Amino acid sequence: MLLRPQLPSQLQNQVQNLTFSTLSSSLLHLLKQCKSLTQAKLLHQQLTVYGLTSSPTTLTRLVAAYLHGAGSPSHALASLERLPPSPLSVFYWNALIKAQLRLGSLHGALCLFGRMRGLGWRPDGYTFPYVLKACGELPSFRRGSSVHGVVCALGFESNVYVCNAVVAMYGRCGALEDARQVFDEMSRRDIGDSVSWNSIVSAYVQNGEPRTALEMFVEMGLDSGYRFCADAVSLVNILPACAAIGACGRGKQVHGYAVRNGLLEDVFVANAVVDMYAKCGLMDQATQFFDRMEVKDVVSWNAMVAGYSRIGRCEEALCLFAKMVDVGIELNVVTWSAVIAGYAQRGFGYEAINVFRRMQICGLEPNVVTLVSLLSGCASAGALLQGKETHCYAIKRVLSVDGCDTGDEMMVINGLIDVYSKCRRTKVARTIFNSIAFEKRNVVTWTVMIGGYAQLGDANDALELFSDMLKGDNPLVPNEFTISCALMACARLGLLRFGRQIHGYVLRNRYETVMLFIANCLIDMYARSGDVDAAHIVFETMCHRNTVSWTSLMAGYGMHGQGEEALQVFEEMRSVGLMPDGVTFVVVLYACSHSGMIGEGIKYFDSMSSEFGVVPGIEHYACMVDLLGRSGRLNEAMKLIEGMPMEPNPIVWVALLSACRIHAHVEIGEYAANKLLELESEGDGSYTLLSNLYANAGRWKDVVRIRSLMKYTRIKKRPGCSWVQGKKGTTTFYVGDRSHPLSQEIYNVLGDLIHRIKALGYVPETGFALHDVEDEEKGDTLYEHSEKLALAFGILTSPPGMPIRITKNMRVCGDCHNAITYISKIINHEIILRDASRFHHFKSGSCSCRGYW
Repeated sequence: MLLRPQLPSQLQNQVQNLTFSTLSSSLLHLLKQCKSLTQAKLLHQQLTVYGLTSSPTTLTRLVAAYLHGAGSPSHALASLERLPPSPLSVFYWNALIKAQLRLGSLHGALCLFGRMRGLGWRPDGYTFPYVLKACGELPSFRRGSSVHGVVCALGFESNVYVCNAVVAMYGRCGALEDARQVFDEMSRRDIGDSVSWNSIVSAYVQNGEPRTALEMFVEMGLDSGYRFCADAVSLVNILPACAAIGACGRGKQVHGYAVRNGLLEDVFVANAVVDMYAKCGLMDQATQFFDRMEVKDVVSWNAMVAGYSRIGRCEEALCLFAKMVDVGIELNVVTWSAVIAGYAQRGFGYEAINVFRRMQICGLEPNVVTLVSLLSGCASAGALLQGKETHCYAIKRVLSVDGCDTGDEMMVINGLIDVYSKCRRTKVARTIFNSIAFEKRNVVTWTVMIGGYAQLGDANDALELFSDMLKGDNPLVPNEFTISCALMACARLGLLRFGRQIHGYVLRNRYETVMLFIANCLIDMYARSGDVDAAHIVFETMCHRNTVSWTSLMAGYGMHGQGEEALQVFEEMRSVGLMPDGVTFVVVLYACSHSGMIGEGIKYFDSMSSEFGVVPGIEHYACMVDLLGRSGRLNEAMKLIEGMPMEPNPIVWVALLSACRIHAHVEIGEYAANKLLELESEGDGSYTLLSNLYANAGRWKDVVRIRSLMKYTRIKKRPGCSWVQGKKGTTTFYVGDRSHPLSQEIYNVLGDLIHRIKALGYVPETGFALHDVEDEEKGDTLYEHSEKLALAFGILTSPPGMPIRITKNMRVCGDCHNAITYISKIINHEIILRDASRFHHFKSGSCSCRGYW
C-alpha cells in the first residue's frame, strides 16, 4: 500500500480538515513560510500526491521556496525547467545565474544561460549583465561575443545597463577595439552614463594602456558636457593609471578633485591615492596622506609597505609590519609578498628568502605573486638550492593543480627559467622552456630564456632563440627587454650584421614609447661591435637622452682608444646640465687609461670628490692603477694602492699584475700575484699573467711551478680562441686549429704573410710562446695563434677593401699585435680586433691603441 508522506506535526494540523478546494491555496501559503529543504520537499510531495504540481503558479512557488527558503538551487532548477517560459519568471533564472557567479562557478553560470535559451526562455535586461560578467571573468572572448550577438538579436543594444556590461566584458577579455566600438556606438545614440565611461577607462587600465585611460578620463568631462561627474569608481580606476606611468602631476589633480567633492571618505578612493603616491615614488606625500586617513584597512597598510619596498627602503617596510600588529591589522599574504618583492627587485636575494621564511613561520600560505617574487630573489642571489626548493613547492601547489589559471602557471614557469638561467643551469632552464608548447609561450618566457643565454655569454644560443621567436605562423612581437637581450648577445660576439638587422626591425615596428631604452642598447651594441661611428649616429638622432645615453657613448669611445672624443662627450654632458655619477667617472678614467692620457686621468680622479661630490670607490682606484701601470709608473701605482681607504680587491691587483707583465717588472708582479692568492681569487687570469711574466724573463722553472700550482688547484687555462665575421656568420679558430675545410689555404695565406712582413722587419717575439724550447720552434708556435688564423681566413674570404672584424676571448698577445700591425701595411683591409680589454684598429701599419693595450 502506498503511504502518504507525513508532514511535521505543526504543518499537519494546519492541513487536517481542509477541503480539496482550499487545500491548494493552503499548501502554496505554507510554501512561503518554508525555512528548510526538508519542509520544502515534504510540501512538494503533498502537492504531487494531490496532483497540484502541473499549475504554473504552483511551480513558480516551488521554485521560490527551493531558492529562497530552502537555499537549494539544484531543486529550484529542476522545478524551473518544468515551468513554461514567461517574462515574469525570468527573475528566477537570473537569481540562479547570479548565485553561480557568487559561488565562483563561471562555467556553471554560462551553462544555466545556455539551458535557459534551450528551453525557449527570453532573457531580460537583468540576465545579460550577469552572463557577460561570467564571460569577462573567465575570460572567454568567444562566448562573450556570442552573448553580444544574442543581445543585438533580441534588441537590447539600446539598453544602457546591458551595453555597459558588454564594454566591461570586452575589456576583461583584452578586446579593446571591440570595447571602444561599443562605447562609441553608445555615445552616438546618447545612451551612455557615468558607468559607461568608468567601464571603458577601466578596460584601458586593465589592458596596460594607462595613457589612453587618462585621455578618456579627461574626455569624460569635456565630451559629455560635464553631465557625468567622476565618482568614486572613476577615481579608483584612474589613480592606478596615473601610478603606472608616473603621472604624479595628474594624480595630484585627481587627489584635489577627491578632496573638493568629498570622495576621500570612501576608503577605496583613499587607498588608491596612497597607492598612487607610493608607486610614483613620492613616499613622503604618501606617508602624510596615510597618517591623516581616519579609516585604514589592510589595503592601506599594504600600499605603504609595497611603496617602501619598491624604492629599497625595506627596513621602513619591516617597521610597518610591527605597527600593523600593534594596531591589530592582520598581516596577509599581500603584505609579506610586497616586502619579498622589494628585496628581490633591489637585488637583496637572501633577504627576500629570509622574509619568506618568517612568513612561513606565521603560517601563511604564499600565493603566485609571492612565489614569483621569491624566485626573483633566488635568481638575483644565485641561490640554486633555495630555487630548487621553491620549484618543488610550486609543483605541488601550482603546476600540478587541476584548473590552475594558465596565466599564474606561466608566471611561475617564467620565474623558474630565470632562476636556473641566472644560477648557470641553462640546460635545466632550456628543458623547462622546451616543455612548454610553442603557442603557450609568452613574450616573458622567450625573454628570460634569451636573457639567460646572453648574460652567461652563450650569445649564439640567445640569437638563435631570438630568430625562432620571430619565425613560424604565429610569431611573437618582442618587447623592449627581448630586444635589449638580443642586442646584448650581438655585443658579446661583435655581430655587427645581426645587430644592424635588429636595428632595422626596431625602426620598422615603431618602438617609440621605449625608444630611449632601446637606443641606449643600440649605442652599446654598435660600440662593442666595432662601429663607434654608428653608435655616435644613433646618439645624435635621439630625441631624448639620459645619463645612460651619454655614458654609453663615452664608454664606446674609450674602448676604441678615442680618449679625446670620450672627454669631449663628457664635457658636453656637463654642459646640458647632467651631473656625472660614479659610473660616469669609471668610464672617463677607463678612456684615459686606454688612450695614454695620464695627466687628464689624474686630473679627473683628483676632482671627483671636490668638484663633483663623487667619492672614489674601489673601481675608480682600479682604473687609476691601470692608468699608472700602463704608462710604466708602477711605483706610483703601488703608492696609490697603499693609500687606498679600503682594502684592494682582486681587480686592483690584476690591473697591477697586468702592468708588470707589460713592463717586465717581476718583483712587483710577484707581490701582486701573492696578494691575489691571499684573496683566493678564482680564475686563470692571474696565473696566466704571472706565467707570462716569468716566461718573458726566461725564468722557466717558475713557469713550470705556476703551471703545477694551477694543476694542483684544478684551475684550467682557458683556451684562446678568435672568431671572424663573414657573410655566412662567424667562424671560430683555436690555436693550431686545422679543422676548417679551408685549413690548407688558410695556412698558405698565413705563411705568405709572415714571409712578407719578415722582409719588412718583423721579428717574432718568442717570449709569448711560453715554452722552454728553441726560438725557431717558438716562432712556429706563434704562427698558429688563433687571431692570426682568423685574420688569414678573413683575408682569404673577404672582398678587397672590406674591413675584417675579429674578436678574441682574451687579450691579444704582443707578438700577434706586432705581426698584425705589419700585416696592415701590405693588405687592403682595415683590421678591427676586439680583445678582452679593448678594440684595436689596424690600418697602414699602425694601431689605434698607440701601445696602450
